[in-house]
Amino acid sequence: MNDALESLLEGRLFSGELAGLGLALALVVVLAASLPSKNRGLLRQPLGMLALYGIARALMLTTKQLGGLLEPIALLLLLAAVGRAGVLLALDVVLGRRLARPLPRIIRDIVQGLVYVAVGIASLRAAGVEPGSLLTTSALLTAVVGLSLQETLGNMFAGLAIQMQRPFELGDWIQFDADAKNIGKVTEINWRATKVVTLDHVEVTVPNAALSKAPIRNYTKPTAESRRSVYVSVPYAMPPTRVHELILRALAETPGICETPPPTVVTNAFLDSGVEYWVRFFLTDFDRRDRIDSAARDRIYFALGRSGVSMPYPNRTLWLHQVSDESRATARADAVRAQEQALACVDLFDVLSPEDHRALAEMTEKRRYMKGEMIVRQGDDDGELFIIERGEVSVILDRPGTDRDVEIARLGPGKFFGEMALMTGDLRSATVKALTDCELIAVGRDAFQRILTRSPGVAERISEVLATRRAEFDRIAGETEQAPSSKEERTQRFLGRIKKLFSLG
Repeated sequence: MNDALESLLEGRLFSGELAGLGLALALVVVLAASLPSKNRGLLRQPLGMLALYGIARALMLTTKQLGGLLEPIALLLLLAAVGRAGVLLALDVVLGRRLARPLPRIIRDIVQGLVYVAVGIASLRAAGVEPGSLLTTSALLTAVVGLSLQETLGNMFAGLAIQMQRPFELGDWIQFDADAKNIGKVTEINWRATKVVTLDHVEVTVPNAALSKAPIRNYTKPTAESRRSVYVSVPYAMPPTRVHELILRALAETPGICETPPPTVVTNAFLDSGVEYWVRFFLTDFDRRDRIDSAARDRIYFALGRSGVSMPYPNRTLWLHQVSDESRATARADAVRAQEQALACVDLFDVLSPEDHRALAEMTEKRRYMKGEMIVRQGDDDGELFIIERGEVSVILDRPGTDRDVEIARLGPGKFFGEMALMTGDLRSATVKALTDCELIAVGRDAFQRILTRSPGVAERISEVLATRRAEFDRIAGETEQAPSSKEERTQRFLGRIKKLFSLG
């Protein structure tokens, strides 16, 4: 016992190992005082290594036969404790206080691995073994080691590339293949693989080499807002503008949907069962995306239901009916009667006989325009008169030499426009835009040609109405003739133009 103690005292314990032991203990004390309370569990590794080192040294004192075997092991444990404590001090205390974000785990693992390799080499040399000779003496061993580490090194370098390029970080939601089930939150990036946790609370481990080759979708970069899409089908009877209004109003009250950027609705497709609408909105809580999508669908369902809209489903309706000449005549008479009622609102047509009035109604057609559409444009040369059956339009005048248009009138049901273009061939004197969804009745020039050919005397009475309406338009638009003329002169000018346009002789 005394001989063993004397040999230890004469050895390196009081020289190198005693200094190493003191350094290890000092590092542990500094770490205990410097590490945050949540990270003090990291001290278990260096403390455990020091405990094993103490056990090895105690065994060497009690069992002399094990001294040759335990001495390099004890040295390895001591150096590993110093290396682990030094890495913790450098990365967690010194760099941890200076860096804005925690050091990636893969960097920590690589640094720690290099330190352990250096510790192993130093321990082998202390035991009298040259590490280089172990590899150079066997080419086969070198080849086996190289091949076995090929995939591991590939994952390690891919992990380093990921950390340098930063396509994603801890806490980001990513998708790394075409399967939507593999959308998950990044929880760990180590030297071999990246771990993501899906909404099903399933942890998926993806090798870094495979991840570096895959197209990655990051749903939390460049900003936290991520767009979601919901598709809704609505029957054809509901106008698209009304559907857009109802859906946007419903989304404005849905929790979890961002106000900026605002939600949008696009008329996406015309399907067998109805019109498909593409609803787009943004959210920041990507982990709650399914619940927010569901809430948006619920709000849209109830909003449409309150407006009397039911969700369509694929169906086929077979109508069996017998069409006779009598039923056709009845349907045609009803349509003409409705057109006659609309034409009765136009004072321009008051001069027509009942027969001409009915003949003109048979040659008109109904047209629909959505909110915001241009019905006619100033300067166009088309020749149609429009009667407003439903909706409201704006009459806009483009004044030359100014940067802005001027609204000179708003017309609603029962009003009409375009009589000058119809009767005289003038270019459109103003632009007419639909302020709401509109239903209009269009009277074409060909239809009126037949009326004037059959009753030429109607042209004189119409020219009087046109002269009066033209004077009213010029007054509103602020236009005056250079040489004022009487009503009779204006009437004669319009009559001449009507006869020329319709070839009345």
